[in-house]
Amino acid sequence: MTTTIRGGQLARLLGQWHSLPGRHRSPDYAALAAAVRGLLSDGRLPLGVRLPAERELAESLAVSRTTVSAAYRTLRETGHLTSRRGAGSWTTLPHGHRVATSGLWAAGDDRDMIDLGVAASAAPAELVPAARAAADDLPRYLGSAGYHPTGLMELRDVVAAGYRDRGVATSAEQILITAGTQQALDLVLRLSVPAGSPVLVEAPTYPNALAALAARRARINTHGLDTETGWDGEMLLGALRQTRPRLSYVIPEFHNPTGHLMGADLRERLAATAHSTGTELVVDESWVDLALEGETMPPPVAVFDRHSRVVSIGGMSKGYWGGLRIGWVRASAPLVQRLAAIRVGVDMASPVLEQLVAVRLLDQAPEILTERRTRLRERRDALAEALRQLLPEWSFVLPRGGASLWAELDGPISSALARASEDVGVRLAPGPRFGLDGTLERYLRLPFTLPPEELVEAVRRIASVRHDLDRTSVPSWRSPSVIA
Repeated sequence: MTTTIRGGQLARLLGQWHSLPGRHRSPDYAALAAAVRGLLSDGRLPLGVRLPAERELAESLAVSRTTVSAAYRTLRETGHLTSRRGAGSWTTLPHGHRVATSGLWAAGDDRDMIDLGVAASAAPAELVPAARAAADDLPRYLGSAGYHPTGLMELRDVVAAGYRDRGVATSAEQILITAGTQQALDLVLRLSVPAGSPVLVEAPTYPNALAALAARRARINTHGLDTETGWDGEMLLGALRQTRPRLSYVIPEFHNPTGHLMGADLRERLAATAHSTGTELVVDESWVDLALEGETMPPPVAVFDRHSRVVSIGGMSKGYWGGLRIGWVRASAPLVQRLAAIRVGVDMASPVLEQLVAVRLLDQAPEILTERRTRLRERRDALAEALRQLLPEWSFVLPRGGASLWAELDGPISSALARASEDVGVRLAPGPRFGLDGTLERYLRLPFTLPPEELVEAVRRIASVRHDLDRTSVPSWRSPSVIA
């Protein structure tokens, strides 16, 4: 059954759709079409949604039906809309495009686009030799059916050893290997969050976590992070006590997208409060390997877990390569078995060969991660310097780890800026993708995983369209939207 969006609903999503950049103002129909494409790329307008009839949308936007008709025709020409007489018009995927990991539409052969929508690095040089060595290891598994729902024991041993090295007593039986960190989260939510259950997340937070929670029809409550200082401990723990959520999802290591690192004291209090409120604490450790300043990391939240309330998830996407699709869950052994039972109904098991590659890479972790941190530190500094020079009105805290910078803009322009940047060959993930209900328009996540020269060029292009926004007059007949 196709979902239909009403005219008033789409009008609210579009907001200031007319405020598009450029020295010469685009026709209204072109601006409207671009705004709808922006909602699709932003992830706020899903694929397969039936748009309102032309007359209905025209009345909601207070424009002529001719403007809406021309906008719909433009969207059909670009492949973002399909129409059939008597059935209406619904959002579609342009031919030759794919859905990128950032949730944005991305052409598979679009080599001229500088993609700042994805905070992930290219594969390390060690990957190909590791894959060849893993292929040599494969024959000893070929005599079995190849299904290992909890993962290969040798990989579970290596992952468990990593937790022990960080101070958390862990056995292989407490590890479940998954198809990436996202699947690890999805399995935990399937087990722990019935429809309608209250959950607590940070704001901003990882967009795909919000999508997973929405898919479970959870009641999402948020706790805000300060741009400069990160978590307010009293407010976070107070939110736990007041909402008493079924589950709370946190990213304490180089938080995505802000880059903040949670201190040891708050980690200990967080685990204790979660126990007192009956909350399962899901700790996303995706970025734990990417400390860029050589500092001693705080102990994992699981160190302070005395009552099996903490479930840790992590993987190899950020420190190694996202294309490997290896993640894991660390939890109590009984919980791991329950998760494995659910996993059988999802995809049976992770590929054996990829798990063997992961074992080889994790054996080389010191060399791979040292090189990765060095490159990210250089790229972070290049991005920060370019922002200071070309966009001095923006502010940010230089992250001490992770792979992205959370910039506060000089106005609520994040979505408009992302649409404008597409026109000059830069793909961005605007602030609203990291929150609920279209908030965070004053913020933008800027990953620093690309080479320095590409990052500097991207900032130059972003600065050019940002300055064009100032040259565009806003029609007097429409009041600006209030961002609260």
